[in-house]
Amino acid sequence: MRLLEWQGRDILKKAEIPVPGGGVVRTPDEARVATATVGGPVVLKAQVPVGGRGKAGGIRFAENPDGAARVAEAMLGAQLKGLLISELLVVQAVRATAEHYLSVTLDRRTRSPVMIYSPQGGVDIEEVARTNPGAIRQVHIPPLEGPLSFRLRSLVSLAPPEIRKSLVEIAAKLYGVFTRYEANLAEINPLAVTDHGLLALDAKLILDDDHRPAEQFAGLAEAVVDPLEADARAVGMSYVRLDGNIGILGNGAGLVMATLDLVAQAGGRPANFLDIGGGARAERVRKGVELILRDGKATVLFVNVFGGITRCDEVAQGVVEATTGLGLPMVIRLTGTNEAEGREVLSRTGLTPVRTMEEGAARAVALATEAKR
Repeated sequence: MRLLEWQGRDILKKAEIPVPGGGVVRTPDEARVATATVGGPVVLKAQVPVGGRGKAGGIRFAENPDGAARVAEAMLGAQLKGLLISELLVVQAVRATAEHYLSVTLDRRTRSPVMIYSPQGGVDIEEVARTNPGAIRQVHIPPLEGPLSFRLRSLVSLAPPEIRKSLVEIAAKLYGVFTRYEANLAEINPLAVTDHGLLALDAKLILDDDHRPAEQFAGLAEAVVDPLEADARAVGMSYVRLDGNIGILGNGAGLVMATLDLVAQAGGRPANFLDIGGGARAERVRKGVELILRDGKATVLFVNVFGGITRCDEVAQGVVEATTGLGLPMVIRLTGTNEAEGREVLSRTGLTPVRTMEEGAARAVALATEAKR
């Protein structure tokens, strides 16, 4: 369950993590009132569950109540990355002298929470990991022990000494949010240094869909559903929209996640990914490819399928049917049941599948790079 920013912000506020003044609005008049209440310049932020809102025009500034009303009128009812904007978060505009990154997520390899900190906030942590891995600190938290002080001090050791105490306090509170709300991710980016101390300027919370019934979950729901995600669910597939330019189709959550990791390691950014599940026939694969391509962000398609109950020839046929005449660069890796037959289907259209996932990821990233030129 992906919460909207205003929902995550309210949870942080309840946990006594400092946030700028403001609130959620749904009309231009409400934006005018909220700005007057804040008493100064504001930031209006589209409440849709996607990243990259700033670059897409989903974050705008206003100097006064009337200006906020005009901006709200232009934003409300518009679409951002294919999603309707029906709510805005209006918050006090603050001057940040530095931006940090702080999160808690699950490390499935160690089966424990891991806290991540970087003094380079305000950008994707994946980008920091790629360009400056030494600027990231990770500390695993044993679930039965929790965030003991020495672990949190180690976590923020890259921070300037004068803010480490405040960072430790906020990190402890964020871990409390993570456990209380049974989250898969609790993220503050950026956590800004301001004249009034540290402020959480953004909040991202993803809760486990199978959380236990409890009072803290009352009223929480995934308020906005991506229409492509909804269409995928309607036919029993899983789709997630991302911010890159490589569309990924696979079968099985584990294989899809590994494919995403390999693309990232090769220097690429997925536009989205879709899990067709097990036993998919050609028609299902065709629908999956069409979903991946519908928003127009994928300039390259990377198909990675391991054939068990899924037949490689059916996958190949579905891909061919969906992409014939599009001229779309593709990388296909098929292995397993009816692999030879799948290769034969592809060869008739001039396609040669790669042998390994690593080779496929590298090739997809190379094609995506070429497509940008």
